[in-house]
Amino acid sequence: MTFKKNITDLLTAKSDAGDFSGVVLIQRGDEKLLHVAHGYANLAWKILNHLDTRFRIASVSKMFTAVAVLQLIEAGKLTLETKLVSLLGLEKTKIPPEATVQHMLTMTSGMADWFDESGNWEEDWAALCREHPLYLFRQNEDYLPLFTDVNPVSSPGEKHQYNGAGFILLGLAIQKLTGLSYFDAIRSNIFEKAGMGDADFIALEEIAERVAEGYVPASNADEGSARWQRNIYSTTPAAAADGGATCSADDLVRFSQALRAGELLSPAMTTEMLKPHVIQNEDRFRGYDWKYGYGNNFILDDDEQIVRWGHTGEEDGVSCRLYYYPQGDLDVIILGNQSWCAGKLGWEIHDLILEKFK
Repeated sequence: MTFKKNITDLLTAKSDAGDFSGVVLIQRGDEKLLHVAHGYANLAWKILNHLDTRFRIASVSKMFTAVAVLQLIEAGKLTLETKLVSLLGLEKTKIPPEATVQHMLTMTSGMADWFDESGNWEEDWAALCREHPLYLFRQNEDYLPLFTDVNPVSSPGEKHQYNGAGFILLGLAIQKLTGLSYFDAIRSNIFEKAGMGDADFIALEEIAERVAEGYVPASNADEGSARWQRNIYSTTPAAAADGGATCSADDLVRFSQALRAGELLSPAMTTEMLKPHVIQNEDRFRGYDWKYGYGNNFILDDDEQIVRWGHTGEEDGVSCRLYYYPQGDLDVIILGNQSWCAGKLGWEIHDLILEKFK
């Protein structure tokens, strides 16, 4: 009871302070230990977020792309060693020709990203938006001009560096090898198989039931003015293979549970999906080893035991987390519809989980 009360009080305080708007679900098996909604799906009309509200999940949906690629490997249509430049006919680009599917999945390809999140990322993002109108980004192919003629940053396999462009290429491979659009392939092979009934790909301008609007801090906010504005001019309008699906919290628990239960992949491939493959960084943030797998992030303790796996999702007006804690058999989903609201909250919930279940 104390565990639930501590998290409930934490969420209430953050919501009251305007620091969180969204849904949090903590579940073990079929038991929902906590499922709460805070804030507004629509600020103008004061329409509340509800437990079944759907949110964009940004890069959390990289996990869907990774699983779909592993399904193609199991079907014999692809291998981890397949070179994507050759498969996709991109020989006349600057993408390293020796970069493989495995390099893309682990973000070790060394290729340029379509957006490099540098220390001045806000200025860089504003510049990209001026040069490349965001409303034009509707399909995976639309991202190619942003990175195919940019020099690589390292050699394939040299190091992990966060990279969304590699997942764009994986999405193109999914399209080529299934004969479906990326979106239809994920709907059929991930959403339907996992029972994710509310999951879909919904563009910002679409009218869809129970979808929360995204909010960013108002750039011209001053005393007495509105604190938030909609994210319609500051993020890509449609999803792609590197992120942007729309899901409810229940959808993401179903995905995580289906993945662990072997409902999406064979036992052997499930093991590969649920283990780390490369070092993500060596600074041991918060005392953990950070590693990356196939579209999956891991933190490990000093005994090299997995403490948590999953993925984060951040874009303007979107802040999400999908986490699984093996020791407590806990699924933790945080879906937020205002910028950067899930990060610190995720760590605060993390600390309470370890206090309770470690």
